[in-house]
Amino acid sequence: MNITICFDKLDPAPWVQGLQHAFPQAIVTAWVPGAPQADHAIVWAPPQKFIDEQPGLQTLFNIGAGVDALLQLKLPTHLKVVRLDDAGMSVQMAEYVCHAVIRHFREFDGYDSDTQSGKWSYRKPRSRAAFAVGVMGLGVLGERVAKALQVFEFPVNGFSRSPKDLPGIRCFSGAQGLSEFLAATRVLVNLMPLTPETENILNHATLSQLQKGGYLINVARGKHLVEEDLITLIDGGHLAGATLDVFRTEPLPAGHPFWQHPQITVTPHTSARTLREESIAQIVGKIQALQRGEAINGVVDHQRGY
Repeated sequence: MNITICFDKLDPAPWVQGLQHAFPQAIVTAWVPGAPQADHAIVWAPPQKFIDEQPGLQTLFNIGAGVDALLQLKLPTHLKVVRLDDAGMSVQMAEYVCHAVIRHFREFDGYDSDTQSGKWSYRKPRSRAAFAVGVMGLGVLGERVAKALQVFEFPVNGFSRSPKDLPGIRCFSGAQGLSEFLAATRVLVNLMPLTPETENILNHATLSQLQKGGYLINVARGKHLVEEDLITLIDGGHLAGATLDVFRTEPLPAGHPFWQHPQITVTPHTSARTLREESIAQIVGKIQALQRGEAINGVVDHQRGY
């Protein structure tokens, strides 16, 4: 069995070494143009040339949670695209989102500003009941985030394309449920997959439906957000601010208004990083299951986009 690794701007060598150690029966190599045919591939943002040169591939394992970049390529209809179920990303995402929610709720940004100017300040405690957090996208990551927020006793809402029933979480679904979900939400956490239907979903019309003083946390994809609309709603006073980890252009260009906006916190796409050892173990397990003729989790529906 041949396994190839094709990464854009990432060093494949540690992955080749780790996968070869975990799966000694296989031949593991880093892809170069003109390389021999492989049975399985582990990829991150591969070029179309890679797909065109590997018509015999059976599965394409993506090392990130989102597969939107892969589905923009011309893929053979028989090729299974497989995303990671978790591989250590969900706990990182839960940490990041809980930190961002609590930082906003407890007004730590304001305390930081005061202490930097030598001011000993006091802010009246806010009502937790008035800070309903809405998690938009209830996949593996979204469900873990929603459960983590419950620990801090925030009211938690959830939105998904199809109906879900999660204990203690007020769930909404479908186009009709979106408006009700937004109106019930003070802090919006976006974890939706990026598809043609969800691109630009965070726009003036949707964000303005959040409760007055609403707050946005975007940890999904930059193309979900209409950036100008966010700034307009913050500067107009309807939204209190945002924490953004993903952007339309990455790295975020110098001079972009997000860098200097006092009510926007920027982080460099670091909310949930792929953990190599956990990912390799999961991929090896899935390949072995396929060899036994078993079904595996994480196979992407090309039509739905996730």
